[in-house]
Amino acid sequence: MIITYFGEQFFKIGQGEMVLAFNPVSKAAKSNISAHFGADIAFVTTNHPLYNGVEQLSHGDRMPFVINGPGDYEIKDIFVKGVMSDALVSNKNYINTIYSFTLDNIKVAFFGALSNPEISKETQESINSPDIIFIPIGGDSASKEASVLSAKSAAKFALLFDPKLIIPMSYNDETLKVFLKEIGEEKALEVDKLTLKLKDLDGKEGEVVVLKAI
Repeated sequence: MIITYFGEQFFKIGQGEMVLAFNPVSKAAKSNISAHFGADIAFVTTNHPLYNGVEQLSHGDRMPFVINGPGDYEIKDIFVKGVMSDALVSNKNYINTIYSFTLDNIKVAFFGALSNPEISKETQESINSPDIIFIPIGGDSASKEASVLSAKSAAKFALLFDPKLIIPMSYNDETLKVFLKEIGEEKALEVDKLTLKLKDLDGKEGEVVVLKAI
């Protein structure tokens, strides 16, 4: 799989001909994040313009299947589980959906705009030992609107799942520095794009990879 980061929580994962997109930023958000491409599946964790810009994900005949809430889904042989959690945007409470799925034999969990690290034991168990997690670490300082997990609480939360790889999102330089210190990695691999196969995860335990927004 090839993972690309555009900023906030907007990611693209490509696997062969398949394109997945996560939390695309809508034009209505009036941010400086601009990316437009065709996707097969769009994941929206939170119904807010920072995360629900699915209009950015069509190109020609390619229109995404949109997953935008808790539930069980099967699309193009990918099984997706979405479980409910909390988000806080513009001082308003929102439903945030944590998504877990397997792609190319790699288990992935995408935590979205998670603001509260207190989740039920059932929710934690349903996420099911992911190989890779995408986790917000910016607190209320990485975005002008969203209040997500702080760097310290994100580090503690991430370790609950024993992931092989941790990909931070919704971060700035300051929160990234704190997160890396809390997680026990003063330095982390920084890349513009991450190309990954299952064998690349062998022997990894909680390694942090920082994708730079393009």
